[in-house]
Amino acid sequence: MSIRFPVSGRRGQVPITPLTADGLKAWLKRQPKRQARWVTSTGFDAGAGSVCLLPGDDGALAGVLVGVVADDDLWSCAGLPERLPNDPPGGAYRLDAPAEPAAATRMALGWTLGTYAFTRYRKAPRRSADLAWPAGADQAAVRRTAEATALVRDLINTPAEDMGPADLAAAARRLARSHKAKVSVITGDALLAKNYPAIHAVGRASARAPRLIDLRWGSRGPRVSLVGKGVCFESGGLDLKSAAGMKLMKKDMGGAAHVLGVAAMVMAAKLPVRLRVLIPAVENSVSGNAMRPLDVLRTRKGITVEVGNTDAEGRLVLCDALAEADRERPDLLVDFATLTGAARVALGTDLPALFCNDDGVADRLLGHGRAEADPLWRLPLHAPYRRLLDSKVADINNISDGPYAGAITAGLYLAEFVSPRTPWVHIDVMGWNVAAKPGRPEGGEAMGVRAVYALIESLRRAR
Repeated sequence: MSIRFPVSGRRGQVPITPLTADGLKAWLKRQPKRQARWVTSTGFDAGAGSVCLLPGDDGALAGVLVGVVADDDLWSCAGLPERLPNDPPGGAYRLDAPAEPAAATRMALGWTLGTYAFTRYRKAPRRSADLAWPAGADQAAVRRTAEATALVRDLINTPAEDMGPADLAAAARRLARSHKAKVSVITGDALLAKNYPAIHAVGRASARAPRLIDLRWGSRGPRVSLVGKGVCFESGGLDLKSAAGMKLMKKDMGGAAHVLGVAAMVMAAKLPVRLRVLIPAVENSVSGNAMRPLDVLRTRKGITVEVGNTDAEGRLVLCDALAEADRERPDLLVDFATLTGAARVALGTDLPALFCNDDGVADRLLGHGRAEADPLWRLPLHAPYRRLLDSKVADINNISDGPYAGAITAGLYLAEFVSPRTPWVHIDVMGWNVAAKPGRPEGGEAMGVRAVYALIESLRRAR
């Protein structure tokens, strides 16, 4: 990963002053007329992310104004590392405000996320500017959040050639070693022997064997289980995708990347929870032994599934992993998946769809999303739509019999494999920025990770 944290040991000689539109008026009144005229003549209006460079009497850079939405705005400062000169007097910038620790932490995080670059195959085009650590910022929180976000982005951005099921397992092992967690992996035909038939059925056509990755950490506190869809490449199987539909399918393991990101934050913070992460890692490929439309698959829970479409494979691998996670009756079960185009049609690419079988848990998670500038939007598990998944030959079909409510019916399918007594959250996520924004370059993205971490962190207060 390539990120640059704020620096220690340098005060930073060039101040950055965050200003709201209302705050700008008051600020201008306190400045010398020459300075105020300069700012006014540049057209700076303190719009979110706007920047004004302030010259000193000697013509050198003396300060920076940046427009923010609020004093603790996460993203308005995120564009600065790439926009500002990277060799300011003194070698670093400093944040003039705010003094409040939470706001300082938020702005330091935004700056750090703005330095991210995916550098596995080429160097970053330029070195980012440096920021001195703001006074009062929670450096540990910034580090674990930025590192987890970079991990998610790196995993998703890596092409399928270098991010197959074995590579995803290796990434889980590296993370586990960093935090003294334990990892076990069930591979290939051993999935059948261990009763994970749906995962095996989806991945058996690939030359790269399917596997179930199982990470455990912690020995006390509430049980938290995370399940992530790890389809390392999705051709659609025999119901083959078009070239355009297949182009971004390296990101179909985005759910796996997300749960590893959440796990990284939990372990780095040493939260008192018993964490389990399950990742069904497969490629959905085409070969002579690929699953076929209208095949009937058995699952770990014993439910039989008719394959209405081989391109709806994510819910097939997830159902085995969810059934295993649910077996331990965790206090919280969360799955992430790049699951349906229907969720993107409903909510667009920036807003993950949230499904939950517990109103209290859903409300808390939505609140954390707002607080962390990491929003989600709840859609219903509308029970009457369950009939759309009825099969004439099996217990359930993996797709509905019509074009409507695709995200909801996918959630209802997964709900069949989770006990109603288990607090369960399903997050249908894009995992990809279709266009660059400050701090969020085009490519793989962590969505909902900060919100879910905050929910897990809150469990210790609720007990």
